[in-house]
Amino acid sequence: MGLYDRDYARGGEYTYGNAAKSDTQIVSFVKETYKLFAASMMAGAVGAYVGVPLSGAIVSYFWPLVILEIGLLIGLQFVKHKPGINLAVMFGFVFMTGLMLAPLLARTLGMHGGGVIIGNAFMMTSVIFGAMSFYAIKTTKDFSGYGKPLMIALFVIIAFSIINIFMGSPLVSIVISGAVVILFSILVTYDTQNIIRGAYETPIDGAIALYLDFLNIFTALLQLLGIFGNDD
Repeated sequence: MGLYDRDYARGGEYTYGNAAKSDTQIVSFVKETYKLFAASMMAGAVGAYVGVPLSGAIVSYFWPLVILEIGLLIGLQFVKHKPGINLAVMFGFVFMTGLMLAPLLARTLGMHGGGVIIGNAFMMTSVIFGAMSFYAIKTTKDFSGYGKPLMIALFVIIAFSIINIFMGSPLVSIVISGAVVILFSILVTYDTQNIIRGAYETPIDGAIALYLDFLNIFTALLQLLGIFGNDD
C-alpha cells in the first residue's frame, strides 16, 4: 500500500491569522503551487515509465529504494527555501514515487485488460480529485480543523496495512484500499482549502500535499480494480 505520512509539512503550515498574506500574494501562491503540482505529476509519470521495465530490479532493491524515497521527502523540508536545490529534491522524490509504483503497474499490465484497468483507475482518480477540489472551493464548510482527525485515520490505516502484510487477506486489502480512497479524497478538500487560504509555508509544500493525495487515491483504486479484475 503506497501510503505516505501526510503530516510531514504540518510543521511549516501557518495559521491563517499569522500568514498575513495579501490577496495578490495568495493568488500568486496558488498559481505557483498548481504549476509545481502539474510538473510533479509529469515527473512521477516519467518515473513510472522508466520503472515498469525494471520492476524486477525494483522489487529486489525495494527497501533501499524506500529508504531513499523517504529520505528525499524528509530532506525536502530542509532545502525547500533553497532555490534550485529544492526543485531538484522535489522532482527526485516524485520520480522515485513513480519508480516505486512501477511493480504494481507492471503486475496490472500483465493481467487481462490491464491497460484498461490502469486507464480506468487514472480516470476515476482525476474525477475524484477534480470533484473534491471543486467542492473545497465552493463549500462554505471550513475543513481547517480536520487535520488531526485525518492524520489519526491515516496512522490507523497504515497500522492495519502493516498487519495485513502478515495476514495477506484480500478482504482486508479491499477494505483498506476503500478507506484510503475515502481518506485521501477528504484530504484533497483539506489541502485545497489550505492552499487557497495561503496556509502552507511554500508552494512546494502545497504541491507535494496534492501530489500525495492524487498518488494514494490512484494507487488504492488501482489495487481495488486489480483485485476485482483478477480472474483468480
